[in-house]
Amino acid sequence: MAALLLAILCLASRLSAAAECGANTSLAGYEADLRMSQHQLRGRVEVLDGCSFRVSALDLLPGSASARWWRAEGTDLDSLARGGPASAEPLNRTFRSESVVFRLLPGLSWPLVPVLAAFDPLTSSLFGFVHISGNNDSSSSSAAAAATPTMLDSCAQLSPRFRVRWTLDEASNSVDIALEAAVGSEYYMAFGWAKPSAAEPTMIGADVAVAGFTEDGLPFAEDYYVTKHSEYLQREDDGQVEGVCPDTIYGDGGAPVNNTRLVYGHRRDGVSFVRFARPLVSPDKKFDVAVNATRNMTVIWAIGLLRPPDLLRPYYLPLSHGTAFGSLTLNVSSSAPSGHRCVGPLDAEDKEDQARITAERNTALAVTAGPARHYPNPPNPDKVLYINKKEAPLLKVERGVPVTFSVEAGHDVPFYITSDPVGGNATSRNTSEVIYAGGLKAEGVPATPSELIWLPDRNTPDLVYYQSLYDPKMGWKIQVVDGGLSDMYNNSVLLDDQQVTFFWTLSGDSINIAARGEKKSGYLAIGFGSAMVNSYAYVGWIDGNGTGHVKSYWIDGKDGMSVHETHENLTYKRCRSENGVIVFEFTRPLSPSCSGKVECKNIIDPTTPLKVIWAMGSQWSSDPLSSMNMHSNTSNRPVRILLLSGLAEAVQDLHPVLAVHGFMMFVAWGILLPGGIMAARYLKHLKGDVWFQAHTYLQYSGIVVMLLGVLFAVAELRGISFKSRHARIGAVPFIFACVQPINAYLRPQRAQNGEFPPPGNRRVWEYLHIFTGRSAALAGTVALFTGLQHLGHRYGSANIKGLTCGLILWVVSATLVTAYLEYVAVKRRRGGADGHSGKWVLGSTEEDDSVDLLQSDRAVSKLESDSSLAKTEVQLQPLKG
Repeated sequence: MAALLLAILCLASRLSAAAECGANTSLAGYEADLRMSQHQLRGRVEVLDGCSFRVSALDLLPGSASARWWRAEGTDLDSLARGGPASAEPLNRTFRSESVVFRLLPGLSWPLVPVLAAFDPLTSSLFGFVHISGNNDSSSSSAAAAATPTMLDSCAQLSPRFRVRWTLDEASNSVDIALEAAVGSEYYMAFGWAKPSAAEPTMIGADVAVAGFTEDGLPFAEDYYVTKHSEYLQREDDGQVEGVCPDTIYGDGGAPVNNTRLVYGHRRDGVSFVRFARPLVSPDKKFDVAVNATRNMTVIWAIGLLRPPDLLRPYYLPLSHGTAFGSLTLNVSSSAPSGHRCVGPLDAEDKEDQARITAERNTALAVTAGPARHYPNPPNPDKVLYINKKEAPLLKVERGVPVTFSVEAGHDVPFYITSDPVGGNATSRNTSEVIYAGGLKAEGVPATPSELIWLPDRNTPDLVYYQSLYDPKMGWKIQVVDGGLSDMYNNSVLLDDQQVTFFWTLSGDSINIAARGEKKSGYLAIGFGSAMVNSYAYVGWIDGNGTGHVKSYWIDGKDGMSVHETHENLTYKRCRSENGVIVFEFTRPLSPSCSGKVECKNIIDPTTPLKVIWAMGSQWSSDPLSSMNMHSNTSNRPVRILLLSGLAEAVQDLHPVLAVHGFMMFVAWGILLPGGIMAARYLKHLKGDVWFQAHTYLQYSGIVVMLLGVLFAVAELRGISFKSRHARIGAVPFIFACVQPINAYLRPQRAQNGEFPPPGNRRVWEYLHIFTGRSAALAGTVALFTGLQHLGHRYGSANIKGLTCGLILWVVSATLVTAYLEYVAVKRRRGGADGHSGKWVLGSTEEDDSVDLLQSDRAVSKLESDSSLAKTEVQLQPLKG
């Protein structure tokens, strides 16, 4: 009896609730399509009554157990954080084109707030949303449909990972088509109509659209016409094009004939989606196929790797599709044929579409902040964290390997490692948050970065997050794994542009080398040299069967015929692909044991810096190479690696400030200071103190110019370093030149009242002055040559040899002029035209320095002459009475 009474009460409660729900019917019948943000959410929301709604054709990849239908004022992060759950049923399973009725939570009824969203508060992840409005007229529905680019009327499954969706608009002579594929961002998607007159489905004569994403993550869709089973090629004999070519190539006079209009595109959860529109009947009768909307027609499709534009072909071009192609009979005015209809969302194996960075021992990761363009967890903030110039990358670290962060994101962005996927002072809402490193003090700017060292250990979870302590959702995931390349090799450096990591270990008379790309590619190459031309290259790639290869080449040109395979003794060769990223390893001798072959010159000297460059591309092969193997990314400059010390530095262009430094040093040590020395040596025969004034002004001017040149170099290089031979040699004339003014100030007085020999301190000073002056001039000249040599070695400037020859010519000319002046001076002394030989000491206008105290014979003759005159002088006195 009690049970019956309880059942009656429950039924009455439900009837009452239903009556209450039915009473509020202002939004009953309202329909709108969901907008996808992630998790491949699709569906159409319909308000049933005051407290329930239906989602038809619902597709969704599962979220966490906390994912719910959510009510919010808007779709930004703050609005969603202030919102709350709208329904109790979790969205933690896969929905496969289902029609599901959801009830609002008790106490809630329509109208809710403006936005109904699929939201996961645990990770602040927005799956998708729909705007709820009381206006349900046809124009509003049309506007809502137009604003939902992922929702189309029909869908056909072309392959397990490739679909085509379409909406026919026969009245406007167009059809909207969306291509959707669970492939990497480096893949293209092709779909179109086969040539109607063809006996069987073929790509030849087909009118296809090729869609994909650029290297900047932007979608594109282009109209193509196929004339041959090959990549686009322009024949050299007649200039005609053939292969899979854009329609714009065939346009008369270069006029564009692209009849494919891009509508929308995105990458979500590892799935590419590109929507475009094309006319049913195109005005281009030659290269476009007319689509009959009421009859069955053959469509063809393909997916494969995409070649980015290069200098030879400024287009995104499809490469070979392998076995990923097919055909289908389709009528665009009806749904997909039986067995080809889409059921459920596409689920990619690799859902992480962000850049990947692997932390290495002794290599700092630069943490900066920048705008959120492709943040992987919408809704995103305005500003997110960048690591090594990559936006919110997936960071991979190894247990037991210290990770060094150089935090430069700003004083308002403290950096920390946390267990919380959102961050931003997560402890206030998540008391179980664990902070592994960082905090308030881990902040800085590029001028004064803060260093943070974190050591993941065996207790660190497999997944943690790097975040900002103040603002939520600025960072992303850190994958913590057991040891890898960092543990296998003793040294590692990031090459130019931080796109390739180079590993090595010296072992006796051999070297173990590994290279890993930091982005997806078809092949990876590293080269020893300043540029790809005239370099020894090592290439790793994966063939169509999934087998890895490593081979060595000598490159002496810029085309495929200039890449010559060598036969170096490479051992322990391995190559693999990690989520599209190429990693290869090999061991080679430092000095090849061979003779008469080009690879015999490929000697690695551990004591000499090794210049390393890199390149990436779409595909490689063991067959003769062609333009198809051109690289799409390459280093801008080599990195010079000191194999013994494990250090590296980029080979840079000559800094303008260093050029000014060199010019000033030439003016000082090539003109002013030698000119001052020659003035003191060869101008003493002139009347007055001309020689002394010229000597003084030239020497002090040279010292001032020298000091300015040193200051320019110190400011540009941000400090003083004596690691280079030029710096060590240059310090000698610098010190001697700075001592000379002090030496001149302490000059002792010359002999007084005919005193001979001159005082000892005067003679010591003169010899010291001569020695330091001549030594400074000689060392300064040597420093000029070592400076040019250093610039040539460091910056590889093409005009260093010409400058060196010019400096040699200048020194030879100065030497000849000095020899001539010395000859004239000697001749003048022998002919008695001059009473003194010239001095190498500073003079004074207040004393007679015309006597060269270093010429004792002339000094003695002068003193004797003065003494004899004194002896012959007779003083007559008048006699007194």
